[in-house]
Amino acid sequence: MRVPLGAVGWDALPLVEAADDRPAIERRSVLRGGFYETQARTLIERVPAGAGLAERWAVSPYRGCAHACRGCGARGGHRRLGLDAGRDFDTRVVVKANAPARLRAELARWGGEPLALGLGGDCYQDAEATYALMPALIGALAEAGVAFTVYTKSSLVLRDAALLAGSGGQVAVSVAFVDERVRRAVEPGAPSVQRRLELVAALVEQGVVCRVLMAPVLPLLTDSAEQLAATVRRVAGAGASVVEPIVLRLPPGTREWYLSWLAEAHPALVDRYAELYDRAGLPASGYEARITAQIGELARVYGMRAGPVEHPAAAEARFPQLTLL
Repeated sequence: MRVPLGAVGWDALPLVEAADDRPAIERRSVLRGGFYETQARTLIERVPAGAGLAERWAVSPYRGCAHACRGCGARGGHRRLGLDAGRDFDTRVVVKANAPARLRAELARWGGEPLALGLGGDCYQDAEATYALMPALIGALAEAGVAFTVYTKSSLVLRDAALLAGSGGQVAVSVAFVDERVRRAVEPGAPSVQRRLELVAALVEQGVVCRVLMAPVLPLLTDSAEQLAATVRRVAGAGASVVEPIVLRLPPGTREWYLSWLAEAHPALVDRYAELYDRAGLPASGYEARITAQIGELARVYGMRAGPVEHPAAAEARFPQLTLL
């Protein structure tokens, strides 16, 4: 109830009239264990057409990611929560605590189109060790018969290997390059390249359909012929049968954070990036086609298939959804 102004003294007036200027997510969530715990109103969200992924719809039980990858395309989503797309995205992770129940409700009227899991933040990052939302999400998708791909860099996914192997789902492990110096600079919170390659091998051994997402390829940093060949060779050695290349995207939020790092670490490349990327943050089509073709040829040399995930055709979604990124 609002207190009448006449009923308070002048010294208390600022307290009565003060606006709540906290970030939106702080006003509608509970801070628990360092995470912002909230109740999602909608879980299945649209993937932007320019993201470069085969799936058009996604489920993200977590928003924000402790892996702190500078080129993560989901960074802009934090701005709508009243947080910044830089350090806040890395350290202030939002947990959709009702995700399993919400997903089951939405799958009951879903048209069956394939889903991507974990685009708003790795669904096996540290928050999953606390909340353990993924087993119930995998179970709901398996029961509904909906094809899905889990996108992750974390070995925590091995906890659910048996569930995944029997679910009809796939796992895409991100291994964009194999240079550890680059990894420490642009993916400071993520597992090492070697650990991710070992993860691929372990998933394959346990019967999980696993491919490698070679993304993001960083223009002028990880796109030389030697670097691409080294990455594809080690991916093939880990036992992957499919590699899916995606060149770095720089949508709003990601663009500012990534380019600020680039200006500090590689100032001579800033102007070249300005020439390469359009206003939407997409790389020049000719450049992207060249890199994709190179990786495709390397994949064939090493006995792998290159290209996006192959899901069975499905009907259109029967109700509108929000945009993810």
